[in-house]
Formats: sequence, C-alpha cells, structure tokens
Amino acid sequence: MLLAFLAGAGGVAYLAWHGDLARYLPAPSNAGQSSATGGAQDAVGSGAASQVAGGRTQPAMNAVVSMEARLAMLEDRFSRLDFQASAASGNAARAEALLIASSARRLVERGAQLGFVADQLTLRFGDAQPQAVQTITTFARNPVTIDQLTARLEALAPDLTDTSQSMNLWSRTRQEVANLFTVHSDSPTLLTPAARIDRARLMLTARRIDNAIDEVERMPGAEAAQKWIADARRFEDAQRALDLIETTAMLEPRRLKDGSGQDVTQSSPLSTPEPSPTPSGIPTAR
Repeated sequence: MLLAFLAGAGGVAYLAWHGDLARYLPAPSNAGQSSATGGAQDAVGSGAASQVAGGRTQPAMNAVVSMEARLAMLEDRFSRLDFQASAASGNAARAEALLIASSARRLVERGAQLGFVADQLTLRFGDAQPQAVQTITTFARNPVTIDQLTARLEALAPDLTDTSQSMNLWSRTRQEVANLFTVHSDSPTLLTPAARIDRARLMLTARRIDNAIDEVERMPGAEAAQKWIADARRFEDAQRALDLIETTAMLEPRRLKDGSGQDVTQSSPLSTPEPSPTPSGIPTAR
C-alpha cells in the first residue's frame, strides 16, 4: 500500500511538473453558480418583462386617448354640420317663400289668376298671416290693375269735373264750407277739378293709391266714382297684404312653413338678435 501511495504521489508530481494535471482532473460543477445566480437572473428577467409589458401598454393607452380625441372632434364637426344644414334648410325655405310672394305680386299687378301660387300662399303663410292671404286670394278672383284704374279715371273725368250737376243743399253747403276753410299756399288753380284729375293720375302712376283716392273724393262728381274708389281701395289693400307677406317671408321667427308644411325653426339672418337680459344687481354701462 505504501508503494502504491508513493507511486501515485510520484505520478501526480510528474504530471503537475509537466502541467498536464489539469487535463486529468474532473471539470468543476456549475450547479452552485447557477443556483446562486438563478434568483438574480429571475429578478432581472421579471424586471425586463415588466419593462417590456409597460412599453407595450403605454402606446396602447396613447392610442386610446388619441382615438377619444378624434371621436370628440368628429362629434363636434358633425354637430356644426348639422347646424349648418339646418340653417341652410331654413334659409332655403325663406327664399322659396319670398319667391312665392314675389310671384303673387307680379300676378296681382298683371291682373292674372294666382293658380297654384294661391295654394302655396295658404300653405306657407296661412298660419303666420291668414288675413293677408285671404285679402290677396279674394282680390285675385276679381283683379284690377293700375292701367285699368287709370283708364277708368280718364273715362270718369267729365263726370268728376262737372260742377253743374244737381246737388242737394246739404252737400253743396258742406263742399263750400270745406273749400272755404282749406288753406293752401299754392295758386287757387290747383284746387280746380281738372288739377285734381291730373294729380290723381300722377298719384296712380306713383302707386300712391290713397292720395289718388283722396283727390277723387274731393271732386264735385265724386258720387259717380264710388265703384272706382272701391276698386282702388281693394288694390291698395292687396298691395299692403303683399308687403306684409314679403316681410313675413324674411323675418317671421316661428309660424312660417316650408314647402312640405313643416315649421321653419331657423331664425332669419336678417333679424336682429334680442339683447340678453342683464342680471339683477349688476349695473349697466352707460
């Protein structure tokens, strides 16, 4: 045994002296190192995984926020488009109503029948201005024009200017008293029947129907022109009704209708906005 030990020790010394001992020794085990560094590697791995997960979550959150902002912008844009569409629809309805009123005026002035325009007047303005619509449609059934009134006035001129026709005492006295207390700065020739006829003709040309009627009523033969006066008053009433209809088409805030009979809720761009009320306790600027 001693000899074997000495032989073994000599062999080991020989191998160590030549540097070959490490080749014949077993390789060191990495189990301890692995177990020692396993926890650290696990910790580093979990931290890296958390960083990766956090890096992936942040862009997703940013994408969600960006999408919500875009949806809000789209909703606001759709709201503005809806408001603009409503405004355009209301303005179009007002423009159509004004066109109908203008068409009615042209037909009335020509003495033509209204036809379908009468139905449109009733549909669009029946709630807002029923009396005006009734006046226009009634006049259109028995129309009279400015040219007709002028021609009839010329035909009535001899009767209107005839001062020799019979008058009762009261009518003659009233006329004399009226002429006595009428003050004019112009020449007395302007008070003659012929001058009144000329002024009535000019008033008709200028469409000042009330002044023309006033001149005719002051003539000696005004009794012969009662039918003319009634037709002239009907024409003037129709013109005023047309003016009211046109104003309604532009400014009526609530009861104007469109072509389908629906209310025009959009306010007119020509209307003046009402001032907002001043809260109590806050003085107004002067």
